[in-house]
Amino acid sequence: MTDNWVDRLAPAATRPYLRLSRADRPIGTWLLLLPCWWGLMLGMFWDGQPRWEDLWIAVGCAAGAWLMRGAGCTWNDITDRDIDAQVARTRSRPLPSGQVTVKQAVMWMVAQALVACAILFTFNWTAITLGVLSLLPVCIYPFAKRFTWWPQVFLGLAFNWGALLAFAAHTGTLAAPAILAYAAGIAWTLFYDTIYAHQDTEDDALIGVKSTARLFGSLTPFWLRRFLVTTVMLLAVAIILAGLDGGNPVALILALGGPWAMGWHLLWQLRRFEPDNGPRLLTLFRSNRDAGLIPLIFLGLALLL
Repeated sequence: MTDNWVDRLAPAATRPYLRLSRADRPIGTWLLLLPCWWGLMLGMFWDGQPRWEDLWIAVGCAAGAWLMRGAGCTWNDITDRDIDAQVARTRSRPLPSGQVTVKQAVMWMVAQALVACAILFTFNWTAITLGVLSLLPVCIYPFAKRFTWWPQVFLGLAFNWGALLAFAAHTGTLAAPAILAYAAGIAWTLFYDTIYAHQDTEDDALIGVKSTARLFGSLTPFWLRRFLVTTVMLLAVAIILAGLDGGNPVALILALGGPWAMGWHLLWQLRRFEPDNGPRLLTLFRSNRDAGLIPLIFLGLALLL
């Protein structure tokens, strides 16, 4: 019995396309969306002016994250179809298994990107420009594991771009809090995707694919600890800079509880990390939805003060 809505509810003809978009695995959409909401919240903290249009920015980011995550995963599968065919965990994906053709996958990718583009064009021009620029790291990422041991950096560049975009969508500009939140998100991505990549280290070694999991090996906990500290520190500084002119020290202190509590969640993951335990690795990776929601809860409460 399947445990995802695609296999249970979606028409059979649509299932390969929804699997290309990882619609059956929502964690990726969450990890793309949460930095967007960080940026939006920091923008509201920055100028102290939450507006009704922020509801649309939040909803538009959610829809855009679902669409662009789908388009990005489709692009990743197109470029990796030969590699995926050699890895036990990925050989059943729609392209290597022959459920869809490359032409069909390209058409599906373009359709998702066009709808996301329509949403993007409802934002201001600064956000639109940033949205267009985001295509560069998205296009590069699938090739990164072929030329660097740090492909997770390129994933972080792509997945956390929403922190910049949503901040700009609210404020009309970029500022230090957005840039620092973006950097914090990259460190966070290095944390959770290194954990995730440990699922494939044996297959990756056989086919010559690089990753931080392979690079770090037994030193992975040492590096995860540093990514954890970097994430917490950068996000805390972003909040401090966003709230310095707010005039409410209680709200600022409450907001700083977000990265502090997120850090404890990441520490919980680190203590449960077992590099050879596939199910445990996947559970820890998925728990990062909750880790990323924690700062939003604290920022939201601080905005109410």
